[in-house]
Order: sequence, then C-alpha cells, then structure tokens
Amino acid sequence: MTDYTRMTLTRADRILTIRLANGAVNAVDQAMHDELARVFIEAQDDPESDLVILTGEGRAFCAGGDTAWFQETIEDPRRFRAIAPHAKRIVSSLLDIEKPVICRLNGPAAGLGATIALLCDVIVAADTAIIGDPHVKVGLVAGDGGAVIWPQLIGFARAKEFLMTGDLIAAPKAAEMGLINHCVPAAELDAKVAEVCAKILGNPKWAVRWTKTVANIPLKKLAAELSDAAIAYELLSNMTADRKEAVAAFVEKRKALFEGE
Repeated sequence: MTDYTRMTLTRADRILTIRLANGAVNAVDQAMHDELARVFIEAQDDPESDLVILTGEGRAFCAGGDTAWFQETIEDPRRFRAIAPHAKRIVSSLLDIEKPVICRLNGPAAGLGATIALLCDVIVAADTAIIGDPHVKVGLVAGDGGAVIWPQLIGFARAKEFLMTGDLIAAPKAAEMGLINHCVPAAELDAKVAEVCAKILGNPKWAVRWTKTVANIPLKKLAAELSDAAIAYELLSNMTADRKEAVAAFVEKRKALFEGE
C-alpha cells in the first residue's frame, strides 16, 4: 500500500490512517478518484490494521472535484463517462469494508469529500469544519453517493433541501442535526478521535466487524438500487450548457448566468 500519489498511508497500533493529500484543499482529480476506488479494498486486506482513520492533510478534508478536472470532462464527456465504474466502487468499497472507518473531519468537506466522510462509520469533526454537497452549484446531479447517504442520516426533507441548495453546514449544526457524530474544538480533535478508536478497538474484533457488516446491509442494498441511475443522471447533467456555465463562472469568479439548458 505504498503506490499512492494523492494520499498518504501510515500505520500505528493496528490503526491505518489514510490522509488525503492533493494541494491546498485536497481536491479530487482523476488520480485521486482512481485511488479512492481501490484504497478501501486494499485497506480491508491489510493484515497490519484493524481500524481505519480517514482524514485530510492540512486545513481541508476534501473540497470535492478539482476545477481543472471538471473542465477536462466537460470538453471531453467520454472522460466523465469512463469514471462511472470507479464512482460506484468508491461507495460500495466504503460500505463493504468490514473494519471500522472513523472520519477525522479536520476541515471543509464538499461534494465527493462530503460523501466519503458521511459513509464512514463514525464522523468526528473539528468545530471549524464545514460540510455539504454543492454538486448542483456546479451544474451536476449529486450522483456520487450523496443521494444515498444524506436522507438516511437526516431524513428526506432536510436532505433534499441541502442537496438541492448546495448549502454548506457548519460542524456544530451538523452534529446537532445528526449528520455527524461528534463536534469538538479543533485543538481536541485528535484526542476525541483517539478516544473513539480506543473504545472500538477495546472490543472483540469480529463482533465489531460483523456488527458493522449487518448494519450496512440496508445501505448496501440502497446504494446498489440507486447508483446506476444516479451516475447516469450525473453524466447527463455534465453535458448541459448550464454545467459548462457554472464551471466557467466559478473559474472566472463571477455570477453564473443559467439559461435552463
């Protein structure tokens, strides 16, 4: 597990820490997307760990899709179409891994970043973090798993509001509404993550793993039912004029002028 370029992997005390590391905000480009599609499969098979911590390098957890990559997939839709199998695998592998996965939410998590955070088993956030799924703001359907996990955590009415507005949520509010498990002062983040990990690792390994496995069965079934349609709609939205305008406006730091096409 050493051939990663967009994340670093370290082990200590039977814990495997996966740290997303790609620029200032750990944005998802083609390389990171490819690595996310396999890292949880390899983490499951890692004989030297019993628990996984997923976090981000620096000030961000993962700010979602990289703008340059967005532009490449708009100009050549075949590149977007080609990521569909990996998009499904990111979600399914996070739900399939038997080892507990703890999200150390150290900073902003948006889009796919929010999805992989919320698919973790326990989410511990710094009070300075924010989380949200702004796919719609860049002209895309929330097809990478957001439509699967958000309603299960906070109910359909609130989930649809946040998915359709793309609004970001401060960590204290996210904890209050049950979107994440814990929100602590940033200086106490590592201590809280260590506390949660110690409690889980203090229990019999197979009891923990298989309890998680059973709890995830409904989520795995739901993901299987929704993923093909969600990704297909996301692919279609990538080819709209408003998608192109949304990305151009973001790059040019101006208000987007949408025409409904």
